[in-house]
Amino acid sequence: MSNLSTQTIWKITKGHSPVVATAIHDGHHVREEVSRILALTDTERLREEDPFTAIWTEVAETRIIGTHSRFEVDLNRPREKAVYIAPEDAWGLQVWKEHPNTELIDRSLAAYEAFYAEVESLLADVAQHFGHFVVFDIHSYNHRRDGPNTLPADAEGNPEVNIGTGNMDRQKWTPLINRFMEDLRDFDFLGRHLDVRENIKFRGGHFSRWIHESFPNAGCAIAIEFKKFFMDEWTGEPDKVQINTIQNALHATLPGILKELETLNERH
Repeated sequence: MSNLSTQTIWKITKGHSPVVATAIHDGHHVREEVSRILALTDTERLREEDPFTAIWTEVAETRIIGTHSRFEVDLNRPREKAVYIAPEDAWGLQVWKEHPNTELIDRSLAAYEAFYAEVESLLADVAQHFGHFVVFDIHSYNHRRDGPNTLPADAEGNPEVNIGTGNMDRQKWTPLINRFMEDLRDFDFLGRHLDVRENIKFRGGHFSRWIHESFPNAGCAIAIEFKKFFMDEWTGEPDKVQINTIQNALHATLPGILKELETLNERH
């Protein structure tokens, strides 16, 4: 496995805190051999990626950011599903001009494996230093799939912030999750309050599941999905005021998170 295939798919900033923030779908880059046979345009790819989520990881001292597109390899899916092949793997999109060969797929999966190995080492270090830790697994999702000039998806089934807790020991982490959601709801978001609900649209993906399986006693990975109300999901145009305010809202939850972690550590 060459360094070329393993050193550019993610970026880690190490701090000293029990809170880690990740944006594993922020990346847009694809390596040349992938780019040559992709059928999708940059705009089509960007629509399904999570642009601007890396900005929100700045609330934490330790940050993990995906730098390559999920269309090269998806870090939030199990290994056997991490490279999209058929349209049903990718929202009905025809991803490839031609079927990727085994060598290309193997190189993508080598980078995937290297990512998980490094993250496991990082989180083991965090657990050793702090006992319990929290991962903000930050994502975003589309709500105007029918087109730029159509009505957005029904708000009832598409909260502004979906908190995915479907693959954790919910009872163990109940005080922390409840505190986090309350603090996020209570934040003054440009004169209103965010619609924050749990397991409505998403229950959490492979990455958060893997964290809970790898660190069952220490790690709480909160899958945080922001509806793309902060941008135009068809043009990619950001609303910088709302993006910055989301970052402030996440930052406002940290005192409560740290307090709940302190309580957990005292009990254990």
